[in-house]
Amino acid sequence: MPIVRKSHPGDARQLARLAEQTFRDTFGGVNTAEHMDAHCRQNYSEATQSRELSDPAIVTVVSEEEGELVGFAQVRWSDAPACVRGSAPGEIQRLYVAKAWHGTGIAHDLMETCLDTLRKRGSDVVWLGVWEHNPRAISFYKKFGFTEVGEHVFALGGDPQRDIVMVRTA
Repeated sequence: MPIVRKSHPGDARQLARLAEQTFRDTFGGVNTAEHMDAHCRQNYSEATQSRELSDPAIVTVVSEEEGELVGFAQVRWSDAPACVRGSAPGEIQRLYVAKAWHGTGIAHDLMETCLDTLRKRGSDVVWLGVWEHNPRAISFYKKFGFTEVGEHVFALGGDPQRDIVMVRTA
Protein backbone atom coordinates (compact mmCIF):
# COMPACT_ATOMS: atom_id res chain seq x y z
CA MET A 1 0.00 0.00 0.00
CA PRO A 2 1.37 3.44 -0.89
CA ILE A 3 2.68 5.73 1.82
CA VAL A 4 1.98 9.45 2.05
CA ARG A 5 4.96 11.65 2.85
CA LYS A 6 6.11 15.24 2.53
CA SER A 7 7.87 15.78 -0.74
CA HIS A 8 11.53 16.78 -1.02
CA PRO A 9 13.59 18.49 -3.75
CA GLY A 10 14.61 15.14 -5.23
CA ASP A 11 10.96 14.53 -6.17
CA ALA A 12 10.83 17.43 -8.66
CA ARG A 13 11.39 15.43 -11.86
CA GLN A 14 9.01 12.61 -11.01
CA LEU A 15 6.46 15.05 -9.58
CA ALA A 16 6.54 17.13 -12.78
CA ARG A 17 5.75 14.03 -14.86
CA LEU A 18 2.99 12.87 -12.50
CA ALA A 19 1.43 16.33 -12.25
CA GLU A 20 1.29 16.79 -16.00
CA GLN A 21 0.02 13.27 -16.68
CA THR A 22 -2.75 13.40 -14.09
CA PHE A 23 -3.82 16.85 -15.27
CA ARG A 24 -3.94 15.70 -18.88
CA ASP A 25 -5.78 12.50 -17.92
CA THR A 26 -8.37 14.51 -16.01
CA PHE A 27 -8.94 17.42 -18.39
CA GLY A 28 -7.31 16.64 -21.73
CA GLY A 29 -10.34 15.02 -23.30
CA VAL A 30 -12.53 18.09 -22.80
CA ASN A 31 -10.11 20.91 -23.56
CA THR A 32 -8.06 21.92 -26.59
CA ALA A 33 -4.51 20.64 -26.95
CA GLU A 34 -3.33 24.24 -27.34
CA HIS A 35 -4.71 25.33 -23.95
CA MET A 36 -3.61 22.11 -22.24
CA ASP A 37 -0.07 22.42 -23.61
CA ALA A 38 0.22 26.05 -22.53
CA HIS A 39 -1.04 25.29 -19.03
CA CYS A 40 1.24 22.29 -18.60
CA ARG A 41 4.33 24.16 -19.83
CA GLN A 42 3.65 26.95 -17.35
CA ASN A 43 2.78 24.82 -14.32
CA TYR A 44 4.34 21.36 -14.50
CA SER A 45 7.96 21.67 -15.56
CA GLU A 46 10.67 20.24 -13.36
CA ALA A 47 11.94 23.78 -12.70
CA THR A 48 8.48 24.91 -11.59
CA GLN A 49 8.15 21.91 -9.30
CA SER A 50 11.59 22.62 -7.81
CA ARG A 51 10.58 26.23 -7.09
CA GLU A 52 7.32 25.15 -5.49
CA LEU A 53 9.04 22.48 -3.39
CA SER A 54 11.34 25.14 -1.94
CA ASP A 55 8.60 27.72 -1.31
CA PRO A 56 7.81 27.97 2.43
CA ALA A 57 4.21 29.02 1.64
CA ILE A 58 3.57 25.71 -0.17
CA VAL A 59 3.60 22.15 1.16
CA THR A 60 3.48 19.28 -1.30
CA VAL A 61 2.76 15.75 -0.15
CA VAL A 62 3.11 12.66 -2.30
CA SER A 63 1.78 9.14 -2.27
CA GLU A 64 4.56 6.70 -3.11
CA GLU A 65 4.56 3.00 -3.90
CA GLU A 66 7.95 1.27 -4.20
CA GLY A 67 9.71 4.47 -5.29
CA GLU A 68 7.01 5.52 -7.76
CA LEU A 69 4.88 8.60 -7.12
CA VAL A 70 1.22 7.66 -7.65
CA GLY A 71 -0.53 10.72 -6.23
CA PHE A 72 0.16 14.15 -4.83
CA ALA A 73 -1.48 17.10 -3.18
CA GLN A 74 -0.40 20.65 -2.57
CA VAL A 75 -1.51 23.15 0.03
CA ARG A 76 -0.58 26.78 0.16
CA TRP A 77 -1.09 29.94 2.11
CA SER A 78 -1.82 33.01 -0.01
CA ASP A 79 -4.64 35.42 -0.70
CA ALA A 80 -8.06 33.76 -0.75
CA PRO A 81 -11.02 34.91 -2.84
CA ALA A 82 -13.39 37.37 -1.14
CA CYS A 83 -16.03 34.64 -0.76
CA VAL A 84 -13.75 32.72 1.63
CA ARG A 85 -14.33 33.90 5.19
CA GLY A 86 -11.67 33.17 7.76
CA SER A 87 -8.85 34.77 9.66
CA ALA A 88 -6.22 32.28 8.43
CA PRO A 89 -7.43 30.48 5.30
CA GLY A 90 -5.35 27.79 3.62
CA GLU A 91 -5.87 26.39 0.15
CA ILE A 92 -5.75 22.89 -1.22
CA GLN A 93 -4.33 23.91 -4.56
CA ARG A 94 -3.93 20.46 -6.15
CA LEU A 95 -4.93 16.90 -5.38
CA TYR A 96 -4.39 14.27 -8.08
CA VAL A 97 -4.00 10.51 -8.24
CA ALA A 98 -2.65 8.49 -11.17
CA LYS A 99 -5.50 6.90 -13.11
CA ALA A 100 -4.36 3.34 -12.33
CA TRP A 101 -4.71 4.13 -8.61
CA HIS A 102 -8.21 5.65 -8.65
CA GLY A 103 -10.53 4.03 -6.13
CA THR A 104 -7.76 2.73 -3.86
CA GLY A 105 -8.10 5.27 -1.04
CA ILE A 106 -5.06 7.35 -2.00
CA ALA A 107 -7.12 10.51 -2.57
CA HIS A 108 -8.69 10.06 0.87
CA ASP A 109 -5.26 9.70 2.50
CA LEU A 110 -3.92 12.74 0.65
CA MET A 111 -6.94 14.81 1.69
CA GLU A 112 -6.55 13.82 5.34
CA THR A 113 -2.87 14.76 5.18
CA CYS A 114 -3.72 18.13 3.62
CA LEU A 115 -6.30 18.91 6.28
CA ASP A 116 -3.88 17.92 9.04
CA THR A 117 -1.11 20.06 7.50
CA LEU A 118 -3.42 23.07 7.26
CA ARG A 119 -4.59 22.69 10.87
CA LYS A 120 -1.00 22.38 12.13
CA ARG A 121 -0.08 25.62 10.34
CA GLY A 122 -2.99 27.42 11.99
CA SER A 123 -5.53 27.59 9.18
CA ASP A 124 -9.08 28.03 10.43
CA VAL A 125 -10.71 27.62 7.00
CA VAL A 126 -9.76 25.39 4.09
CA TRP A 127 -10.72 26.37 0.57
CA LEU A 128 -10.23 25.04 -2.94
CA GLY A 129 -11.30 25.72 -6.48
CA VAL A 130 -12.76 22.92 -8.59
CA TRP A 131 -13.78 23.08 -12.22
CA GLU A 132 -17.54 23.29 -12.57
CA HIS A 133 -17.44 20.38 -15.06
CA ASN A 134 -15.66 17.96 -12.70
CA PRO A 135 -18.54 16.21 -10.86
CA ARG A 136 -16.32 13.42 -9.54
CA ALA A 137 -14.09 15.87 -7.70
CA ILE A 138 -17.02 17.97 -6.48
CA SER A 139 -18.63 14.85 -5.01
CA PHE A 140 -15.36 13.84 -3.36
CA TYR A 141 -14.96 17.27 -1.74
CA LYS A 142 -18.55 17.26 -0.51
CA LYS A 143 -17.85 13.97 1.30
CA PHE A 144 -15.21 15.87 3.27
CA GLY A 145 -17.66 18.60 4.24
CA PHE A 146 -16.77 21.22 1.63
CA THR A 147 -19.61 23.48 0.50
CA GLU A 148 -19.85 25.91 -2.39
CA VAL A 149 -19.42 29.59 -1.48
CA GLY A 150 -18.55 31.28 -4.75
CA GLU A 151 -16.55 31.08 -7.92
CA HIS A 152 -13.38 32.32 -9.55
CA VAL A 153 -11.71 32.15 -12.94
CA PHE A 154 -9.14 29.46 -13.63
CA ALA A 155 -7.04 30.27 -16.69
CA LEU A 156 -6.35 27.11 -18.68
CA GLY A 157 -3.81 28.41 -21.14
CA GLY A 158 -5.78 31.19 -22.82
CA ASP A 159 -9.18 29.75 -21.88
CA PRO A 160 -10.82 31.36 -18.81
CA GLN A 161 -12.87 28.68 -17.05
CA ARG A 162 -15.24 28.80 -14.09
CA ASP A 163 -14.07 27.15 -10.89
CA ILE A 164 -16.43 26.63 -7.99
CA VAL A 165 -14.90 27.80 -4.72
CA MET A 166 -15.61 25.39 -1.87
CA VAL A 167 -14.78 25.76 1.83
CA ARG A 168 -14.89 23.93 5.14
CA THR A 169 -13.56 24.58 8.60
CA ALA A 170 -10.10 23.25 9.24
